[in-house]
Amino acid sequence: MVLGKDVRLSRILNNGKMICIPMDHGISSGPLVGIKDIHRFIYDTENSGLSCILINKGIIKTLPRPLKIGIIAHMSASTSLGPDPNKKVLLGSVKESIRLGADAVSLHINIGSSEEPMMLYTLGLIADECNEWNMPLIAMMYPRGEHIKNPNDPTAIAHASRIGAEAGADIVKTVYTGNIDTFKDVVKSCPVPIVIAGGPKSKTNRDTLEMCHGAIQAGAIGVTFGRNIFQNSDPNKTIKALYEIIIENKKLEEVLYKFERK
Repeated sequence: MVLGKDVRLSRILNNGKMICIPMDHGISSGPLVGIKDIHRFIYDTENSGLSCILINKGIIKTLPRPLKIGIIAHMSASTSLGPDPNKKVLLGSVKESIRLGADAVSLHINIGSSEEPMMLYTLGLIADECNEWNMPLIAMMYPRGEHIKNPNDPTAIAHASRIGAEAGADIVKTVYTGNIDTFKDVVKSCPVPIVIAGGPKSKTNRDTLEMCHGAIQAGAIGVTFGRNIFQNSDPNKTIKALYEIIIENKKLEEVLYKFERK
């Protein structure tokens, strides 16, 4: 029997794999270069191999036409101008996301922040709503805040990821450890699929593709890269290279050779 959650997951995944551009930055950081005209960017890239995009509800409401790819409605936010950028508060509901036509919802949780208890409480409530409505939940689980000495520590990343799974997420988004072996441990200790965040913009395209390849080799099901795509000089070319690594399982050197020749 196919449930509503299965149908919706199939809209944000490609054969169980994810290539996603998160573009929720307008609230947290303002209209960044690359997504100042966010509608244009979305339509310019939707046919390049993406499985979905992640955007805030206001952007979903203002889309000029329906998309050909899946939509994840991001439901939590803070701003760089506020008193505590690590404190993510709820901006929407599962019902509202369904009304808007989203295929999944996402929440951002900072483990190690002084506001962690409130964010975990919200995660638990939204996980229950998602179960009620058969809506996939993506939990962005980051070791980030006053009590985190090293946000790239594999132990902290594994702990944050496990929290997301145990709290009810269907997919956990977290940071890559930078090492295939240590990230394998993160993936093995998380009972639900993992995708990686891109973090700050990489220095080179090679760095971006190597990070993607390492995560996939370690067992991640995909990537959610923001700045490394929308601030890239050729976003569609980058998406196609990620597609070759994630969906087509091509060797890294083969992808890099073709990417750097064009």
